[in-house]
Formats: sequence, structure tokens, C-alpha cells
Amino acid sequence: MSNFEQFQIDFYQSNYTIDDQEEGDNNYGSNKNLCASRKSQTGEQPPAGAFAPSEMLLSSQNYTGQILQPTYNPNTLSHLSYADGFDEEPPLLEELGINFEHIWQKTLTVLNPMKPADGSIMNETDLTGPMVFCLALGVTLLLEGKVHFGYVYGMSAIGCLAMHALLNLMSVSGVSHGCVASVLGYCLLPMVILSSSAVIFSLQGTLGTLLALFIIGWCSLSASKIFTSALAMEGQQLLIAYPCALLYGLFALLMVF
Repeated sequence: MSNFEQFQIDFYQSNYTIDDQEEGDNNYGSNKNLCASRKSQTGEQPPAGAFAPSEMLLSSQNYTGQILQPTYNPNTLSHLSYADGFDEEPPLLEELGINFEHIWQKTLTVLNPMKPADGSIMNETDLTGPMVFCLALGVTLLLEGKVHFGYVYGMSAIGCLAMHALLNLMSVSGVSHGCVASVLGYCLLPMVILSSSAVIFSLQGTLGTLLALFIIGWCSLSASKIFTSALAMEGQQLLIAYPCALLYGLFALLMVF
């Protein structure tokens, strides 16, 4: 039994002393005091999700606006002043390139071959009048029983390409496809008059032939006058009138035969 009691004493023996326990308590107390001092220096701040009274919010941020009425800031609203810009926008027809005053002036220039043409107005790619005159020519031919819409638009396209190439070779400044199509289309108006007269009487006689020659000369003279004024080609009107006469002669053949 003495050996067994000695074994129990040796088994339960440890190096833990009261002095060590007191030292651990002192270390824990010093750490606690250090944490408390840090909190007192930084100040107690509530966490982000914690409830804060309204007095603290008002003191930190002064809101001067009203409910559903934000404060006015000229720096952020300067680019939103587009509401007053609607009155300053041009009309829709002007944005589309449709100017009735210019259309009327071009029509009067074509109807009066002796009137001097305004080069600034004639040198525009306005296709509103030419499209209307081509459609009117096709409708008047349809009244005669001739469905020639394809011929009208086909000869117009080929004639515009040929005149564009010729005018670029003859002029110094050059010309665009739209300008050539605009001038040739506006000068097609006398052909509409000839096609309208073909509805009333036949053009296959002497009177019809003379009227067709007169209309061809009218169209070619108006077109050459506009081209010379728009492209500053003084002294070359007869050279331009000849290919124009050939083009409008093809349109006249559609009405006579």
C-alpha cells in the first residue's frame, strides 16, 4: 500500500503554484485596463447597423431641402436645359432638306429660260421637285395608256450618270451626282406639259413634232443655263445644251410614239 499511495502522490503532483495563478490574474487585469484606455481615447462609436438618434444625424449632416424636392445645383442641372432648346430647333421640312421657297424659285427659273439663274440656289442636291416631276410624267403617260415608269426612271438615272461624267471633264470645280440629278429633274417640267398635251391630241403629226422640238429646246436651254451659272462655265452653254437635248429627246420619243 505504501507504494500505491506514493504512486498517487507522484501522479497528481503538478508545478502549478498560487504565485503563478496570481501572476496570470494580474496580466489579465492589465490587458483589460489597456483595452479600456484605448476605447476612451478613440471614443465610443456605434456600429453601422446600430440605431442612432435623430439629433446625431442632424448635427452631422444639415439637409436644407424638402421632401420630394431636391436641392438645386447649377453644376449638375446645366446640361439639362434642353427643354428651352425645342423652340430653337429648325422645322422638320428644313431638316429633311425640303425648302418650298427654293423649289418655287427653281421652278420659275425653268419655266422662264431667259431669267438668270441663281447659282447658290441651283447648286443644291434637292430631289423633291425632280421626284414629283418624274412621277407626274409617268402619270400623264399612264393616262395615254403607256406604262413607262421604268423607262422614265431608267433613262433619268443613265442620263444623270452621263452628264455627271461630262460636266466633271468640262468644269474645273466639279459637280456632285445630287446637283446633276436636281437640275435635270427640274428641267423635266416642260416634258410634263408636253405629256399632258399628248392626252388631249396626238403628237404624231406636224404640229406634234414641232411642239416636241420646241419642248426639247426649252428643257435643254434651261438645263444648260443652270449648269453654267452653278459651275461658273461661261461661254460653254451650247456645249452643255447639246447632250441635254439628246437626253430630253429620248423622253419626247416616249410621248410621240
